[in-house]
Amino acid sequence: MYLWKHNFRGKTLIFAVTAAACQAFLLLGFDQGVMAGIIGAENRFGRDFNRPDPDMQGNITALYDIGCVVGSIICYFVGERFGRRTMLITGGSIMIVGAAVLASSTTIAQLIVGRIVTGIGNGMNSSTAPVYLTECAPASYRGALLTLQGTVTILGVVIAYWMDYGTSFTESSLQWRFPLAFQAIFAILLVLQVIGLPETPRWLVQHDRYEEARSVTAALEDKNEDDPAINTTILDIRIGLEEEQKGGPFHFKELFAWGETQNLRRLLIIISIQLGQQFSGSNMINYYAPVIFQDSMHLSRNLSLILGGAAQCTYLVGSAIPVLLMDRFGRRTLLMACTAGLCFCFVMVTILLSLGTTGPAYGATAFIFLFQLVYGIGWLPVPWFYPSEVSTTRTRTKMQAIASGWNWMFVFVVVKITPISFDNIGWRTFIIFAVLNAAFIPMVYCFYPETKGITLEDIPLLFSKGGFTGGVLTSKGGRTVIPHQHAQEAHVDEKMQSKQVEVAPIE
Repeated sequence: MYLWKHNFRGKTLIFAVTAAACQAFLLLGFDQGVMAGIIGAENRFGRDFNRPDPDMQGNITALYDIGCVVGSIICYFVGERFGRRTMLITGGSIMIVGAAVLASSTTIAQLIVGRIVTGIGNGMNSSTAPVYLTECAPASYRGALLTLQGTVTILGVVIAYWMDYGTSFTESSLQWRFPLAFQAIFAILLVLQVIGLPETPRWLVQHDRYEEARSVTAALEDKNEDDPAINTTILDIRIGLEEEQKGGPFHFKELFAWGETQNLRRLLIIISIQLGQQFSGSNMINYYAPVIFQDSMHLSRNLSLILGGAAQCTYLVGSAIPVLLMDRFGRRTLLMACTAGLCFCFVMVTILLSLGTTGPAYGATAFIFLFQLVYGIGWLPVPWFYPSEVSTTRTRTKMQAIASGWNWMFVFVVVKITPISFDNIGWRTFIIFAVLNAAFIPMVYCFYPETKGITLEDIPLLFSKGGFTGGVLTSKGGRTVIPHQHAQEAHVDEKMQSKQVEVAPIE
């Protein structure tokens, strides 16, 4: 018996799942960008909320990220129990409530409550959507589909920026109420999209719902349920889960175990990649570009808003590039090339702003644009889906929730300190992020294994070598496992013979 509404199959179903996951990230992007063109002391928003100083501006903007952390923590504890669909529907519903609180705000306290509530919903979505898509996407083009999440994130940022610019010409409170309310539209669409979709095969198998898992797998691969390939897929998932669950129920201390699964190494990779994404300096630009253009580069408010929106359009172009490159060049190559480019951009911004004249300031603006273009190629998409790829099925929900939680905590730090930093040391803030970007190159090169083209059930092989770098440093391109169809089939056959697991579903 089917438990979902749609009868989509094959690529149509994969597209529908991808669209739902992307809708969650479209909403995330809109929320990330919407405050950039609203926050300020001298516009209608500033007058309605008693001209908040830089510290209060940081609170209004950044406490949203604390809400995201709370949402991620909720997913850690209940996400695996309720499943991917339920968590996405719940997250979207919470964001609808949060948008209503924001749009009706009359005090800073209410505004902050609304930001925290929407953050909770967004934290649940950002913890769940990558897992949902990772567990449904085919290995051969999983990277491209997951990268689309980053692209639509920036589409959301672009929509938010230009909506802010459009409403900036009115002097009524509509200037800030309409953009804050509009996110409810995206949240409603997310809920409607997910309602008709199936749960992932891996979650269904993990909860002993084998008939449904077989039906969903057959629908995703557009094959009959009795097809041998479907039996092999279900069997591989079951064997992998049995291997992972030999120790009984999950215990928190497993996340810090080294041993055969090397969960601690996975956890350190997951946390460090979130640090790399945020301390590259991207959200300093996303949240405060107009303020930076206006205060540090001494441009007019109107021109600053236009440049902020144009920079996000450049960001959108950059975010589309890795859709074509991710499954060709892999995660590591794009991350390292991107990091080198980001470091160069901030070095140039620092040099030009240090001159203190108008001409070089325009040149610095050009390098901000180039930064946005380059960032979209590597550090935007990979940290959102890499945690789901390197985690085991047993820990995937929890690892992605941890990744999301750390991501939003790092966002909070960056967003909170940015206005204070620019208020105290001005353009020298860019030096800090240039140095951090330089440090991320050896981090990726030495410790991050390449996951391109490897099925989720074979990901554990990436962590089988042990050692300080897990073989990444000594393997060409970090490829400790080379994907090969016949090798994968042999691997499954070997497991079938060793485990002698019955292929037929358990009633």
